[in-house]
Amino acid sequence: MKHNYILPNAHFRKDWQRYVRTYFDQPAQKLKRRLARKEKAKAIAPRPLTKLRPVVRGCTLKYNTRVRAGRGFSLDELKAAGLHRRQAKQLGITVDHRRRNVSNEGFQVNVNRLKLYQSKLVVFPRRSGKEVKKGEATKEQRKAVTQVDLSKSMPITAVLPRIKARPITAADEYDAYKILHKARMDKKKWGAREKRAKDKKEGKKGKKKGGEEEKDKKKWGAREKRAKDKKEGKKGKKKGGEEEKDKKKWGA
Repeated sequence: MKHNYILPNAHFRKDWQRYVRTYFDQPAQKLKRRLARKEKAKAIAPRPLTKLRPVVRGCTLKYNTRVRAGRGFSLDELKAAGLHRRQAKQLGITVDHRRRNVSNEGFQVNVNRLKLYQSKLVVFPRRSGKEVKKGEATKEQRKAVTQVDLSKSMPITAVLPRIKARPITAADEYDAYKILHKARMDKKKWGAREKRAKDKKEGKKGKKKGGEEEKDKKKWGAREKRAKDKKEGKKGKKKGGEEEKDKKKWGA
């Protein structure tokens, strides 16, 4: 074997069957779950197969356009629909005491959902053979009842707003970037502009940017000397040693 590589020494005698999870019973488990749902439906008949759940929106900006079933109705929603939380649990309505309503639109959707459920609800008397109390169904109403699935009879669907097509007007043709950029600059430079306007009103001069005021102070002496020499008729030295070059060329 060439080079200084490790010698092949593979270990294939581990008890790998202990660490492998198989799902050969998946078809049987599927059938088992279906039969269990069927038995449960028989046991709770004629009550609905599922409990009533509220319409809620997903968290974060990514998912807040989607609607889904929530854990339970808030206490404010039950109060607006005229229900007590104990009564709601008896009628197959889920309750979540921790949930809070953030928007009025979402609150109203769930209140209307509760009222619609109450209008369709048929309440059986707690004890058979007794007098029918207020809000309980009569014998004829009870005979006509069929078991329903609330996920199908009262589904949770997103209502998407439809925007009608229209021609583009002059008001639609604008540069959004320029407008936003101007707004940012106005916000950033508001203080400096206000101060400049105030100083101008009072007759003051503001400082120059980039240390130009200090540069003017440094050059003041040189400027004064140049003006004095010009007045007296003197010539200043040329830059870059040009005066020495002139002296050398004079002899030639």
